[in-house]
Amino acid sequence: MAISPVGARWIMLDSWTLTLRGLAHWRRNPGPVLFALLFNILVVLMFVYLFGGSMRVTGGGNYRDYLIPGMFTMTMLFGIGATSLAVTTDIDRGVTDRFRSMPISAAAVLIGRAAADMLLSTLTLTVMILTGLVLGWRNHGSAGSLGTAIALILFLRFALTWIGIYLGLALTSSAAIIGVQTAEFPIGSLSGVFVATTAMPGWLRVLAEWNPLSATVNATRRLFGNPGVVTDSWVTAHSTLMAVLWPLALLLLFIPLSINAFRNLSR
Repeated sequence: MAISPVGARWIMLDSWTLTLRGLAHWRRNPGPVLFALLFNILVVLMFVYLFGGSMRVTGGGNYRDYLIPGMFTMTMLFGIGATSLAVTTDIDRGVTDRFRSMPISAAAVLIGRAAADMLLSTLTLTVMILTGLVLGWRNHGSAGSLGTAIALILFLRFALTWIGIYLGLALTSSAAIIGVQTAEFPIGSLSGVFVATTAMPGWLRVLAEWNPLSATVNATRRLFGNPGVVTDSWVTAHSTLMAVLWPLALLLLFIPLSINAFRNLSR
């Protein structure tokens, strides 16, 4: 069904109002946001200083320069559980039922959630870039390449946000979100974030190379001029293309699923 210009305007206004609601919630309760930022920084410090000395980068180079772009992408994955928890918490508290009883589009409620999470993700990425600079990481590409890399990372996060929204609507309770948060690290590790996929066994290497995170990580390493992208596989050789296609495919799948799940909530 087509949406009129007036209807689209109201959806955007309602979405912005709900985005501000999410930001106000974090302003009143900043603890979880600060903890998440600290956790991301600690993971970087752990891998750089505890494990970095024993890591070898395929094709040569410093492991810190290899790791930091991977961590930019990894922190975007860590946001899935936070998004799911926020959605499920609103459902459990009856906030979502209140929204559904009001003359608000389902799309506006979900867009507001996604927009608020994207603003937080932009802050997270900014903190991670500053952390990398403090640790000695540098961008060796052009300003345009830097902007493109940041855009690809946030584009992936936007797609992951909709996965989080759908899981928050589909899972039965806040307790189930623990499983989502627990799965984040293994899923992120099964990629090129921490180690080169070329060092993995054949079947595991295929899974890691086709992980959407690997596409974004490899693409941004190239754009940053950082080491580590050595491969003979098609998907890695075309990582920039895949860094666009993977998020696009995820959005085409999970946006309709999320809207349908919102409309059919029964709890």
